Amino acid sequence: MARDDGVRKLEIGDLEKAVTGSAAAFRCRRRLQPAGGQGDKVFPPTFAGAVYALERRRIAKREEPVPCVLLDSVQSQANRMELALQEAVDAEKIKLPLLVVDFSEHAPTGDIEADKEAGKLIDAVGKVTSLQLPHRLADAILRDSEWDGVAFRKSDKGKTLNTMSIVNATPLFELCPTALVFGMWDSTGPKGGLGAKFERAMVSETVGVGAEVGDLRRGVRSDPLQIRAAVQVLKAGDRSLLRVAEPKERGAVAPSEIVHSSIPFPKQKDKKTDKNSYDGVTIEYAEQTTTLSLICLRRLRFPVNGTTTKGADGAARTVLAALGLCAATLAFESGTSHRSRSLLWPDGPMNWELLDHPGETPEKFSLSADGAIGLLSAAIARAKTAKLPWAEDPIVLKPSKELIKLVRLSQLEATKEEPEAG
Repeated sequence: MARDDGVRKLEIGDLEKAVTGSAAAFRCRRRLQPAGGQGDKVFPPTFAGAVYALERRRIAKREEPVPCVLLDSVQSQANRMELALQEAVDAEKIKLPLLVVDFSEHAPTGDIEADKEAGKLIDAVGKVTSLQLPHRLADAILRDSEWDGVAFRKSDKGKTLNTMSIVNATPLFELCPTALVFGMWDSTGPKGGLGAKFERAMVSETVGVGAEVGDLRRGVRSDPLQIRAAVQVLKAGDRSLLRVAEPKERGAVAPSEIVHSSIPFPKQKDKKTDKNSYDGVTIEYAEQTTTLSLICLRRLRFPVNGTTTKGADGAARTVLAALGLCAATLAFESGTSHRSRSLLWPDGPMNWELLDHPGETPEKFSLSADGAIGLLSAAIARAKTAKLPWAEDPIVLKPSKELIKLVRLSQLEATKEEPEAG
């Protein structure tokens, strides 16, 4: 049923028709503003050299290129969508094939010295799933874990990944379907750089339009004890206050070395060499663009028991399309918080345009969080009917002894690192 504005709710039949037909993509474009209102500062991510990703872009109905700033990258948006799926799994709203590495047996007791002696982890890791790993199913954490005492990639399940490709995507669909939506390169497998590559079908980014970088004002977060740098101290092995130093005593340091005293704001950079600062930006508006490529999904084949059929291919692709739409809707429907002081609120609902017939106005569809979950459930049910594998219970791996040792020693090193003042 269409709303008064001509936007129709996306149903499973619409999705199947789009996937199995000739449509190119689903697209969602919408504007957002800082949660504090237009003109409030937002803080973009910083990249190498502690700079913002500033550029000039061509914007519709603008004669000249407009200064813009990247607020959230494609990679970051993918991580947010996977996190939204993980939260839905944890809330038992959806069930997905997952691999889980369980570090629980090595959890710390809280007594750091005793944990060091016992070879326990210093900081709890808990369970890590394939939705949380940076390289998805190709991540080294999975490679260096074990299933029933066997290295994962040498286990029966892991070996099936050696045969995966775009013409045989079934092993990946069975173990980690999100990798077919957000992309993966199996560079950590036995084939190394020749490992299978799967391009992203879902691409999303958020850009601030009309960006103006703020000038940094000097300031300070006042210390309530008003501790002064001139009063030097000696620090204990755990970096706490050992005692106040005598005048000119060897080894004495400023109180800020043990995180006492006021916290200064960052210094202003030289504008001749770097016009960026750490004081955020103001923007006219933010624009988020999310696309789900159906062309990309149609390149994938899903043989069942060695046989490829249109029915299985269409059903698997429909699941992947529903999975992508569900991830984006769960992550972005009600705005997005990129980082501290970068909470964005949309100007309107999240509608999807279907790019189907060139030269014609795209048909628009609405999709709520509940609707997206229902759409995914319907697509999964049809995939099961087509005999496609869809495991709803996670495969639980155990970290290898050497992986535990690597994590534990890394945590021990972290306890030795000097904290930054403030």
